[in-house]
Amino acid sequence: MSSSLQAQASFEATFRAFLRRQRTAPTPLPVNIRLTGQTAIVTGSNVGIGLAASQQLLKLGLSHLVMGVRSQVKGDAAATQLRQEFPDSVISVWILDMESYDSIHKFVEQCASLPRIDVAILNAAVMQPSYKTAAATGHELTMQVDYLSTALLSMLLLPVLKSKKIAGAPRPPVLSIVGSDLMYSANLKTKGPVLPQFDNPKSFSQIPSYSNAKLLLMFLVAKLAELVKPDDVLINMANPGMTKGTSLGHENPVLAMKLLGIAQFFLARSAEISASIYLDAALTRGDESHGSYISDWAIKPYPAIWYTEEGQELGARLLDETMEEFKLAGVSLPQIA
Repeated sequence: MSSSLQAQASFEATFRAFLRRQRTAPTPLPVNIRLTGQTAIVTGSNVGIGLAASQQLLKLGLSHLVMGVRSQVKGDAAATQLRQEFPDSVISVWILDMESYDSIHKFVEQCASLPRIDVAILNAAVMQPSYKTAAATGHELTMQVDYLSTALLSMLLLPVLKSKKIAGAPRPPVLSIVGSDLMYSANLKTKGPVLPQFDNPKSFSQIPSYSNAKLLLMFLVAKLAELVKPDDVLINMANPGMTKGTSLGHENPVLAMKLLGIAQFFLARSAEISASIYLDAALTRGDESHGSYISDWAIKPYPAIWYTEEGQELGARLLDETMEEFKLAGVSLPQIA
């Protein structure tokens, strides 16, 4: 488990470790995995890694894929492509706007109508090039989508997933939340309030804000795993690493996109390879991965701050602030334990 890997945490934050991760050879899935009769939810699934993960799940015989997307038109276009390739599977396109708490609630209500859910991969994320706020909440958009809304979606989905557990099934439902190894380079202030740090335009910077949001998400995953038994819902975090062909950063200026393209040419994985890490986390892992961070087909340590008293205090404040945010927004949360 990630909680037992403190000695490796400092190394994982180095550039050498990043290069090693990017050069790690993929671990193939066990040949006996079949998903016939099963249902999976993948958010942000009309492009990039989410789409590649959807294709790979369907290749394993997945009977029902739920695509959680922001755009009906783009979602339908991706679904049409998948239906042509996998005509025996049911593919549903449901709207999920991660800037809107109301949209998240409606999406979860749809999920609750499913007869079973075996896997949920929360892949949707943004990386804003400049400071921008979510219209519905007023929070900085990267933090809103990548942390707050993902936290809310996770909390609302957990009791639904637990209720969809199939008696006698070899594995419980799995909630796999997509993280990032950029959290190792996060520079969040550990003293004082946590969430207000993101809502200051003067301190905004694209990659640090994304890194910090993913660090908060890691704290959340670890906390949720303390509250939920792994035989009810298995919870983990998957890191795809630097990947070509995703929508992250697509709003960057032309020069920034060219520089990113050069870096990706030499270092990045394909979306198909990165997606296989999602499947590794969602389909092959047992109790040892509960609350853990999975990167490069292996369980890796949390960032070093998590193992400190200062980090644990930060995590406690973060949870309190997160619950207060949802309370102020009029969001009611179910019992997730």
